[in-house]
Amino acid sequence: MIDVYLGLGSNLGDRHTLLLSAIELLVQRVGRLVRCSSFIETEPWGFVSEHPFLNAVALFCTTLSPRELLVTTQAIERDLGRKEKSLPPATVPDASASVPRYTDRPIDIDILLYGDAHIDEPDLKIPHPLMGERDFVMRPLNEIKNHS
Repeated sequence: MIDVYLGLGSNLGDRHTLLLSAIELLVQRVGRLVRCSSFIETEPWGFVSEHPFLNAVALFCTTLSPRELLVTTQAIERDLGRKEKSLPPATVPDASASVPRYTDRPIDIDILLYGDAHIDEPDLKIPHPLMGERDFVMRPLNEIKNHS
C-alpha cells in the first residue's frame, strides 16, 4: 500500500457535492481514504474566471501504480462531467504560448505525491511540479500532513 496525496478542485456546478462525489469514487476505485482536509474557497489560479474554486487535499492508501492512478483519476473526472484536461504552459518559445491554458471545470484531481516517487514523464509528473506555488494546494496539504 502506498500513500498518495490528491489535490481536488471544482469551480462549476455544485462544487461541494462534486468534491464529495469525487472522494466517494476515489474510495471505490483508488483505495482507503486516510484523511481529507477542510474544503477551502479560493480564486482561480492561472486564469481569470468569475467562478471561485472549492479545493481540498485527500490522502489515500492505494495499490495502484502511478500510471493506473492517473488513468483512474482522469476517468473519475470524466464521469463527473469534465470534458477536457487543462493544458500546461506550452513549451514553444513564444510569449503568448507560455501562458497556462486553464479553464473552468466541474472537477480537477491532481496527483500531488505518490509515496516518495519521483516521476518525470510528459503526462505524469510526481511530485506535482506546481504544488509549491499554489496556496490552494499547500494549505490543505499541510493541514492533513500535520495531523498525525
